[in-house]
Amino acid sequence: MKVKVQTLDAKAGGDINLDDAIFGVEPRADILHRVVTWQLEKRRGTARAARERSEVARTGKKFGKQKGGGTARHGDRRAPIFVGGGKAHGPRVRDFDPSLNKKIRVLGLKMALSAKAMGGQLVVIDNLDLKDGKTKELREKLDGLGFGKTALVMDGDALNVGFARASSNLGSVNLLPAVGANVYDIMRHETLVLTRAAVEKLEARFNG
Repeated sequence: MKVKVQTLDAKAGGDINLDDAIFGVEPRADILHRVVTWQLEKRRGTARAARERSEVARTGKKFGKQKGGGTARHGDRRAPIFVGGGKAHGPRVRDFDPSLNKKIRVLGLKMALSAKAMGGQLVVIDNLDLKDGKTKELREKLDGLGFGKTALVMDGDALNVGFARASSNLGSVNLLPAVGANVYDIMRHETLVLTRAAVEKLEARFNG
């Protein structure tokens, strides 16, 4: 698949050939849904359980007489009515640690990239170099490029410092290194923007 490369100044920067095995896979909604669901579940932390009566480390010895004490006949200090006792009907452990086959995760990422490429929502730019690294300068350039309402910009191994600084004040632009490419972030942005370095890293990731 041949795609035109642009610069941040909206000028032509040549062409680039994208690997059809990565950017030309027919997307499947069920695979994308499985991967996104897995990602979101993996983000959830384990719910902490409260200790119940049987789990509290307190004596089980009867601490008062059966009669004559003028109080209720309690049998053990672990009862929920005592300070330091077990929790009655407390929260249970809920461990959100789903598993998903690695082949499905890889296929889902390829399908997400392909969905953007086939839908005309993939933009390849030469690099992210900005002269002054100012937000105003970047906003003017993005208006000329037409990235849409939201854009996910991916660079190579290291993020461009000037672009990262300028885009930090723009809520519509998010920046990731190529190693952080994931289905959820790709699909929730209107436009996917890749640098030449990002394309090389992604292709090396799948073909390496």
